[in-house]
Amino acid sequence: MITIPVSWTVPLVNHLWQSTAFTVATGFMVLALRNNQARVRHGLWMLASAKFLIPFSVLIAAGGYLQSAMAKPVSQPSLSAVMEEIAQPFSQAQAFANVEPDVSSSVFLPHNGSVVPVVLLGLWLGGSFLVAFSWWRKWRRVRAAVHAASYLAVVGDVPVLSSPSLLEPGVFGVLRPVLMLPQGITGRLNTPQLSAIIAHEICHVRRRDNLTAAIHMAVEVVFWFHPFVWWIRTRLVEERERACDEAVLQSGSKAHVYAEGILNVCKFYIESPLACVSGVTGSDLKKRIVRIMSEQVARRLNLSKKLLLSAAGVLAIALPIVFGLVHSTQVRAQAVADNAAQGIVGTWQGTLPLAKELRVVVKITKAESGGWKAVFYSIDQGGQSIPVSATTLQGSNVKLSVEAIDGRYEGKLSADGNSIAGTWTQGPGSHPLNLTRATPETAWTIPEPPPKLPPMAADANPSFEVATIKPSKPETQGKGFRVQGRHFSTMNTSLNDLITFAYGLHDKQIVGGPAWMGADKYDLSAQPDGEGQPNDKQWKVMIQKLLAERFKLTFHRDKKELSVYALALGKNGSLLKKSEGDPNGLPSLFFRGLGILPGRNATMEDFAGVMQSAVLDRPVVDQTGLQGRFDFILKWTPDESQFGGLGAKVPLPSENADAPPNLFTAIQEQMGLKLEPTKAPVAVLVIDHVEKPSEN
Repeated sequence: MITIPVSWTVPLVNHLWQSTAFTVATGFMVLALRNNQARVRHGLWMLASAKFLIPFSVLIAAGGYLQSAMAKPVSQPSLSAVMEEIAQPFSQAQAFANVEPDVSSSVFLPHNGSVVPVVLLGLWLGGSFLVAFSWWRKWRRVRAAVHAASYLAVVGDVPVLSSPSLLEPGVFGVLRPVLMLPQGITGRLNTPQLSAIIAHEICHVRRRDNLTAAIHMAVEVVFWFHPFVWWIRTRLVEERERACDEAVLQSGSKAHVYAEGILNVCKFYIESPLACVSGVTGSDLKKRIVRIMSEQVARRLNLSKKLLLSAAGVLAIALPIVFGLVHSTQVRAQAVADNAAQGIVGTWQGTLPLAKELRVVVKITKAESGGWKAVFYSIDQGGQSIPVSATTLQGSNVKLSVEAIDGRYEGKLSADGNSIAGTWTQGPGSHPLNLTRATPETAWTIPEPPPKLPPMAADANPSFEVATIKPSKPETQGKGFRVQGRHFSTMNTSLNDLITFAYGLHDKQIVGGPAWMGADKYDLSAQPDGEGQPNDKQWKVMIQKLLAERFKLTFHRDKKELSVYALALGKNGSLLKKSEGDPNGLPSLFFRGLGILPGRNATMEDFAGVMQSAVLDRPVVDQTGLQGRFDFILKWTPDESQFGGLGAKVPLPSENADAPPNLFTAIQEQMGLKLEPTKAPVAVLVIDHVEKPSEN
């Protein structure tokens, strides 16, 4: 359901009471100037009308803007151009991996709201429409009279028209005003009376009364519900007519002649229906005639009253601006103090400027043991949380290490603690990433993860309910295994690859069989039967059944002495960190490049399996004795003997002194393990019969 936000109610109420108070203050000022010239009082009432269109918050914001402009700017590094990459920094694509289920990016957020704001909005729109429609109808009536009028002459640069209507003499138009006189008026008013009436209308033109009246009509359309708006309208009409009366009398017209002219106009003609068409009548006719006949002389403003009015005008504008300056300074000072107190604690967000921009969120909190801990989110890639391995702040230097995706961030905290200018590095690529401290109003919404699938029953013996096997495209490079929820797929894999994956073997542990088992490549897509999320062993059982059903695979087991690598504990013991992931969940082992292998929630059996399947040229036997699941990242410089299982060509070793060590040294230094070549009797799978896959 569409609802209207209620956040506008507070500023609206503030604006209304401020405008009301301003009008009351104007009323007292007008009362103090009641014996002075009417044009002064008209100007004051026009200010009260304009106040409804100009909230004090605008002036306060202007003060805040001035304060910001005067403050010393914080330098921000410009975003440098970056080369387009094939793989995005947080992509979970891999060459050979068991992958955790993807996170859907579809989010449905509930919207709750009251119906009261909708009703109030409807009432306001309806009232504004009625007021505007009423003015429009009256304007059409006056405009029709103007169109029917004929040209007479020009008086004081103002065209004079003769109208067949019975509307009183009046000035029509804002930008190009014309004076409209009813036909036959010269027969009803003598020359001195008509001259005084025309002088009255020319005064309206000089004062631009039609413009000020039109501005107040706009105020009436918007704030039609406020009684002071209609009160101001009455005061404006009264004071503008009185100001013109004073001007006519000061020009030398006789008071009784002028008064008789106004009375004759009222006797024979209809008052203009529009406030923005300045006529002769208007206001309280009896009071006007009394003032005209008594020839009351309005006193000019003395110096003290001029100073008082000037001071009031300056204060009305300056006070909100000064408040904005002071308030903005206090807010900045408080923000700097708060940010300094909390350091880098908070929510930070920024955008990586790639071919497809990626929004990044980092949430940093205080760790119980001191220091900080953080969680990383890539919103445009599902928003799945990724723990930050290490978070440090030394002076203004911020460093984050995200081992799970082989990423690191280095930046410098700004003086006010509201921004971090830095660089994101992942694998060989680096990109500028500027983070800003988010507030509840500016924070990006992190997608909620989809409901987690319940695990499949441990004693279940599942099969693939649907499975499609088709030849891979010849141009496909590499190979891969992928699990997305309850969907299993492979890319560019041979039958030997499927057998080694399903039975945890190296290619050399497959004995016999035709050559096409390693040469022909297939893409597999399958969905299990039953309910729940299969575990690692259940996926392998399903693949084993698929091999027997679709490839007609039969074999027998044997043992054979082969050259192997033994994976064992190093002399100083394991350096691996226990994983906090689901002990029954799938491992995540994916290459971020040749020689970069982050592992999450992986057992030593999982690690040995990936190394023998993708990296090494012989089987790997796990002799570590380590139980449980671990998180780690292994970086090394590969040589030409490695990654044959992926069909990848290893580049020549780098001469960079900072290049990672070779695989055997890296495993010792980074994992506390050792990989030793040896010979050992290992299980082999002897092929008895196999066929190319049956039709889907």
